[in-house]
Amino acid sequence: MGDTLLPAIGTEILIPACSLVAIAFALLQWLIVSRVKLSPGGLDSAGANSGSGKNGYAEYLIEEEDGLNDHSVVLKCADIQNAIAEGATSFLFTEYRYVGIFMVAFAALIFLFLGSVEGFGTSSQPCKYDPTKLCKPALATAIFSTISFMLGAVTSVVSGFLGMKIATYANARTTLEARKGVGKAFIIAFRSGAVMGFLLAANGLLVLYITINLFKLYYGDDWGGLFESITGYGLGGSSMALFGRVGGGIYTKAADVGADLVGKVIADNVGDNVGDIAGMGSDLFGSYAESTCAALVVASISSFGINHEFTAMLYPLIVSSVGILVCLITTLFATDFFEIKDVKEIEPALKRQLIISTILMTVGVAIVSWIALPSSFTIFNFGTQKVVKNWQVALCVAVGLWAGLIIGFVTEYYTSNAYSPVQDVADSCRTGAATNVIFGLALGYKSVIIPIFAIAVGIYVSFSFAAMYGIAMAALGMLSTIATGLAIDAYGPISDNAGGIAEMAGMSHRIRERTDALDAAGNTTAAIGKGFAIGSAALVSLALFGAYVSRAGISTVDVLSPKVFIGLLVGAMLPYWFSAMTMKSVGSAALKMVEEVRRQFNTIPGLMEGTAKPDYATCVKISTDASIKEMIPPGALVMLTPLIVGILFGVETLSGVLAGSLVSGVQIAISASNTGGAWDNAKKYIEAGASEHARTLGPKGSDPHKAAVIGDTIGDPLKDTSGPSLNILIKLMAVESLVFARFFATHGGLLFKI
Repeated sequence: MGDTLLPAIGTEILIPACSLVAIAFALLQWLIVSRVKLSPGGLDSAGANSGSGKNGYAEYLIEEEDGLNDHSVVLKCADIQNAIAEGATSFLFTEYRYVGIFMVAFAALIFLFLGSVEGFGTSSQPCKYDPTKLCKPALATAIFSTISFMLGAVTSVVSGFLGMKIATYANARTTLEARKGVGKAFIIAFRSGAVMGFLLAANGLLVLYITINLFKLYYGDDWGGLFESITGYGLGGSSMALFGRVGGGIYTKAADVGADLVGKVIADNVGDNVGDIAGMGSDLFGSYAESTCAALVVASISSFGINHEFTAMLYPLIVSSVGILVCLITTLFATDFFEIKDVKEIEPALKRQLIISTILMTVGVAIVSWIALPSSFTIFNFGTQKVVKNWQVALCVAVGLWAGLIIGFVTEYYTSNAYSPVQDVADSCRTGAATNVIFGLALGYKSVIIPIFAIAVGIYVSFSFAAMYGIAMAALGMLSTIATGLAIDAYGPISDNAGGIAEMAGMSHRIRERTDALDAAGNTTAAIGKGFAIGSAALVSLALFGAYVSRAGISTVDVLSPKVFIGLLVGAMLPYWFSAMTMKSVGSAALKMVEEVRRQFNTIPGLMEGTAKPDYATCVKISTDASIKEMIPPGALVMLTPLIVGILFGVETLSGVLAGSLVSGVQIAISASNTGGAWDNAKKYIEAGASEHARTLGPKGSDPHKAAVIGDTIGDPLKDTSGPSLNILIKLMAVESLVFARFFATHGGLLFKI
């Protein structure tokens, strides 16, 4: 099989070193952001004595504007920022309390189910894939799976929480920097996004690496058992992400609908942080953990695992480590190599990040595959061992990487108001809301075509080269530049918040224009981020599906078998049921919010005239309570389906359910996200009035604008709650089935045994 060029000691140094570099880089960015002071004394935030660096953290104020040194504005910004940070923190703590109870209960379930596979016996058993050797008992798998589940869950929660803290720290600072010019504000927002991106990538990698090494102390040479128990890490990460995404999504949309009350702006800005930042962070962390786990499970029963080749075994982690270094170089292009001087340069700068990271990563993957993989090896392929060359695995990763970029750009084409699809939707508002809705839905359905072909080609190529391992590596390729992807993603809500703060602090029209420009670019990049998340979820869940099938001992999944076909039908229905639940939850939470707004207008004297302050604590509380209550049914649907199907109908029906939910979930997720994004940007296109065409539809308050607002309101739950949560549904069901596969294979299918 041949040795790898990179010795095991090299791997042991490389992976933690890259993680620590990422953490150091994130702290450096945070230090630079913190130089913008939120106290009136620190207005020349950098001072002339700190050297004359570029890009706004070591220069004097560029433009003098009216009221620039106005202390009251700075204090107002600081007040609003505190209110947003408090709202977000209290919501997350409430959410984590409920989720914590679930986590403990589910951990107990994992232990009981997996321990019962061999009747809680403590003696070693013959290995499943090599009966001549002895492997650790199922009880050990139960204990270690439970531990890795808890670790994944905690890492996911910490990732989301840190992201939220950084975003609420940076939002007012972005507003204040906008007084010096759009370039300065962009840099602060982007640096803050980078803090979150790099911390999350480093956390995910470091915790997984340490866990593998600690588990190895017990498992020794039983690598099959070791990596089987590591799958709990992905399950923990994704189950937390589900609640973060659904709860945060319901919160932010309920707040959105409670229209023009000041409390809405606080609750709405809080919502951006808990839904788009904490939810997105946990979601991408979950994908990342699962694609790594899927690759490790397949590798552990291939030649890497059988011959105990440490470097080749940890190839997925090495790819992620190099991804961190690539993202670090890419980030410098946005913050230090180029300076943004004009509003028009913002979106190209963000897109350049995606292109640069993809090109650099392609080179990185080629080098890593050459040094970290033997020139030829075998990969487990449904009962046989397939001979694979190292360049074939490199191509699998590259295919995933470029498919992600294609999906990102197609998403941008369909959701950015710079292109014809969104302009057509805006134009349809001339004849009222009905045509707007029809055009928007059609756009969403049409936007599915190219991403699905990209995913299909990716699956075919990677499976042909390296079986299920290839698909897992393609998914990891899509997520290898996660630090840059998250930086771009977090940038959106931060600049959105900055705009809200500028409006509430009563800043000048020019500053609002700048924050609006930052926000408009952020809207499109958020859509690109969702595209990435959905594309990677499709590949990840297919890889997990492959690992599940081999773990449950199914040789072929026969669609003509009635057991499998009924599973397919039910699985394809689940995303619709789940979407119905989440959309209705947003509707009922929004209803409560509107009632509260009306109550305050009727009972608080002077509120209509703007002389009295609204009671926004109540609004924040309504959003929090509604979203906590409403996130439980959809969460239970996703978590319980694999358990019920596996126990009652057995492993074959469950394989049908997984395939069905994957196939239909991806389509609904892409179309829902893009429809919502297009409606939102069609409204912004009319409001901005930047082109001749847009001016014929505007201004604000015109009939076409009113029609656009209706579309935007319908699109909100689609793009921020149902769409993004669906990708967690398909991944989570697959990883949960994988963790419980041995239990289902031993004790499942009770109905068919009667």
